[in-house]
Amino acid sequence: MSFDPALRSRIESLVASDRVVLFMKGVRGAPQCGFSATVCRILDGLIPSYATVNVLADPELRDGVKQFSQWPTIPQLYVGGEFVGGCDIVQEMLGDGSLYETLGVPKPNVAIPALAITDAAARALRQLASRSAGPLHLSIDAQFQHGLFFGPSEPGTLALSVNGIDLELDPFSASRANGLTLDAETRAEGPAFRIDNPNAPKGAEVRQMSVRELSHKLAAGERFGLFDVRTPEERATAHIEGARLLDGDVVAQLEQLDKSTLLVFHCHHGGRSQRAAEHFASLGFTNVWNVAGGIDAWSQEVDPSVPRY
Repeated sequence: MSFDPALRSRIESLVASDRVVLFMKGVRGAPQCGFSATVCRILDGLIPSYATVNVLADPELRDGVKQFSQWPTIPQLYVGGEFVGGCDIVQEMLGDGSLYETLGVPKPNVAIPALAITDAAARALRQLASRSAGPLHLSIDAQFQHGLFFGPSEPGTLALSVNGIDLELDPFSASRANGLTLDAETRAEGPAFRIDNPNAPKGAEVRQMSVRELSHKLAAGERFGLFDVRTPEERATAHIEGARLLDGDVVAQLEQLDKSTLLVFHCHHGGRSQRAAEHFASLGFTNVWNVAGGIDAWSQEVDPSVPRY
């Protein structure tokens, strides 16, 4: 099949627009597939900035970049104008250490960090773990935004057990976690987690909101932004009334809001929405929350009529 010269020139221009360019589904603050979210999470942990191109906004570009790279899937990572690979390749390179050299960052010291999980947090996490698959993941990106979610084990991570909780950290997160304490307080709406990291510069943190607390806010008619960080297909299967799908247009609108605006993000289990919340906290928003357990916890604890998937 012939390649339209104008499309080829356009893709070449996008590849050359930054040293690190990721063609993905969605945008950095709101990935629209798990594979794109995984690569964003890895890059966020290693480098402070990179360019993203949302292929969902342009079907011609989505098909064209596959032909351009001779790679059949999205996301696709380019570094220094050279094609690196998709999600599996990036994960493999993180695991064998070659990704650090490719990105031009030093390989971190992978010493096991001394961190603590309080008894209160451990009890709450054990309850969440009973409804989740895989260990607890703690991520700390280059801006010291913290991610906390359950999911399958990933290559290249450091595994440890703290106060009876199985925990995994990628090497860069481990290097930023020494002295960290994970705590929780019990509220009427459910547990609320707090992370105290002495290595982090002072600034806004993403806080965790239980689904019961979210339900109470909605029922009371409080004014805040609730955003769904999933794919349109997932939203068609199950949704929380009042939540807006976080697409590129909504992201652009949010970036213009007052930085004190209350923003709440949810996804399926809490991982993707955590990354979206961290993105907006990094932009200077000071009242940013992630819904712990996502819509799956909502289905189990608030509204059983919302389908689980």
